[in-house]
Amino acid sequence: MKPVEWAARPRSGPLDVVVTGLPSDAHTWNLVFIQLLLEDLGHNVVNLGPCVPQDEIVESCCKFEPDLLVVSSVNGHGFNDARPLIEAVRSRWELAGLPAVIGGKLGVSGGGRDEQAAELMRAGFDAVFQDGVDFAAFESFVGSLPRARALAEGVAR
Repeated sequence: MKPVEWAARPRSGPLDVVVTGLPSDAHTWNLVFIQLLLEDLGHNVVNLGPCVPQDEIVESCCKFEPDLLVVSSVNGHGFNDARPLIEAVRSRWELAGLPAVIGGKLGVSGGGRDEQAAELMRAGFDAVFQDGVDFAAFESFVGSLPRARALAEGVAR
């Protein structure tokens, strides 16, 4: 595996977003919906599709250098696949600061939703949007990214 160089580029305007399903999730409608929602908000989206192997997600993030990674699950196995994925993302120096969120139906038991969300946040996700959460929370999170990044760059200068 070749190391990826971090490319400096302007961080204003629309976000570049990678949207992906997890290795065990073959659903596509959720990914298309999220893509269309993000594009409607003015962002650029690369949709990796369903059943994406973990290594492909990580390498795609290195290749596309997104401002945000959005992971979606519908089948209820998202919690099981998500932790190893975010650990792999965070293990790459060039992706350590990449904002990453997950949403959808993350478990099949119905209980323990708060505990699952807390565990995924501890593992490295920046936000968890459980099935049934209003999309306004997701839109608000996405909308906060350019302002947070601009503030961070202003401090760094």
